[in-house]
Amino acid sequence: MPKLQMLNVDDHPHDQLEWKESEVPFLCNGCKELGFGLCYECPNNGCNFILHEECTIRRPAPPFQQFFKSCNFEFYKKNPLPGIRTCDACALDIQGYLYQCSRGDFDLHPCCANLPPVFSLSDTNMKIYLRKEINSKCLKCQTMKRPAGKVQGLSYVSSDGSFCYHVACLKEACLDNWKRGYFKLDVVADDKKKALALQNLAPKEVALRGGQGQSSKNMKGIKWLLIFLKLVVSAVFGEPFTLISTLFQISQN
Repeated sequence: MPKLQMLNVDDHPHDQLEWKESEVPFLCNGCKELGFGLCYECPNNGCNFILHEECTIRRPAPPFQQFFKSCNFEFYKKNPLPGIRTCDACALDIQGYLYQCSRGDFDLHPCCANLPPVFSLSDTNMKIYLRKEINSKCLKCQTMKRPAGKVQGLSYVSSDGSFCYHVACLKEACLDNWKRGYFKLDVVADDKKKALALQNLAPKEVALRGGQGQSSKNMKGIKWLLIFLKLVVSAVFGEPFTLISTLFQISQN
C-alpha cells in the first residue's frame, strides 16, 4: 500500500490525485509511458490526468545502482539538457519525467528506475536477474545485442540461462499488444487472441514449442516460458493485475 491515498501535485489544475488500481492500461501524463495497475488518478469527472505510482516517488538511487557507478541520479519533470535523451535501462526515448545522472551521462524513466534487480515466484526455483551483459538471445528479437549505435539497455535473464528478454523489446512488444487491442476486457476470454498476444511476446519460442505436440517435456517447457514472461512483464510494468495475468492462462491440457 502507498503512504498516501490522496496526493497533491503542483502541475495539475485540480487539488488532488487519488491512489487506485486501474482496470485498463493507461498512458501516464508524467513520463508518457504505458502503465498498468497501481497509479494516481484525478477523481474529477471528465479529467483523465493519471500518473504511475513510480512517477510520484522520488528515489535516492535505483536498486541496480551497480550498473551506474559514481552516478547520482536526480529527478526532473523535463529534460534539462538539449536534445533527445534515451533511457539507459529500456533503451527507449524519454518523453517526460526522468531521472538523470548529475554528470548528464545516464537517464532513466521513473518506472525503469524501479526495476527489481532479482525476483522469483515463491513456489518455483526460477530466479530472474537484471543484467547489463547477457549470453543468451532475447526471446523477442533473437539477438544478444540491440542494433549497433543504440543504447543497449538492460535485460532480464533466468537463473539457468534458458530465457532472456531485453527490457526494451519487452516494452515494445507490450505496447504493440496494447495497440492491437489484446489488453481489452473482451479479449482476455478469447484463447485465440491470447495466443496471438503470447506469440507476439516470444514468436520463435511459441512457434517451436507449439509444433512439438503435447509431450510432458514440451508442456513443462511452455509452463516455464509462461512463468518467465509473466514475471518479467510484472517486473517492468509494475503490480500485476487481471488483464495481464489472464493473457498467460493458456490451456496446457
